[in-house]
Amino acid sequence: MGQEYNGSEPRKRSPWGLLALVMLTGLALMRNGTDASLGPPQPASAAALNSRSEVEGARTPHPSSVRPLPYAPASRIRLPDIRVDAPIVDVGLDDEGWIDAPSPQDPNLAGWYQNGIAPGQRGTSVIVGHVDNAIGPAVFYNLGSLKKGQLIEVARYDGRAAVFEVYGVEVFSKEDFPGPRVYGDMGRPELRVITCGGGYSKADGYTGNVVVFAHLVATR
Repeated sequence: MGQEYNGSEPRKRSPWGLLALVMLTGLALMRNGTDASLGPPQPASAAALNSRSEVEGARTPHPSSVRPLPYAPASRIRLPDIRVDAPIVDVGLDDEGWIDAPSPQDPNLAGWYQNGIAPGQRGTSVIVGHVDNAIGPAVFYNLGSLKKGQLIEVARYDGRAAVFEVYGVEVFSKEDFPGPRVYGDMGRPELRVITCGGGYSKADGYTGNVVVFAHLVATR
């Protein structure tokens, strides 16, 4: 767990490609008991990665790219534009091989997959959280309203913080989730923040996932 971090590099991390569908399925089951007619905001078309050149351009580090940070577990995430300031817990895999989500009992809680890339490291780090629970909105209820250029700060247990700039927000169907596009190594430190999204039914839950694409622009 992050609270026990002693500064050492963890064992070899699992490749994201093997985890994409596991994570997607788990996140698609999060909604319970809320009014579907009052659903969370969905990404605006202006926030989408709307061309192949834009996606490919995101793979090229900007000349002013900051130096990646070493490994350290994530401790807190802040998204000031949607008023999120939430602690992060480490999440792993359950006995059936599913990625665990943070406890739905605490709506203001995010989860970082502890065997993945640390925020600020070279590669793609992933943070997940509930959109709502049986009582009402949860930590990432407004995630779909983020816009390009807005900032996400992730504090770490080494006392450092990684600051990311949003360059895309999209919703993907759980039936056709583009794992390589979402989790692929862009050649620089990247962050994905994911919650449920798309259509909703009581029988099947949410039909997709909202995915925020961001890249490192500063460290503290």
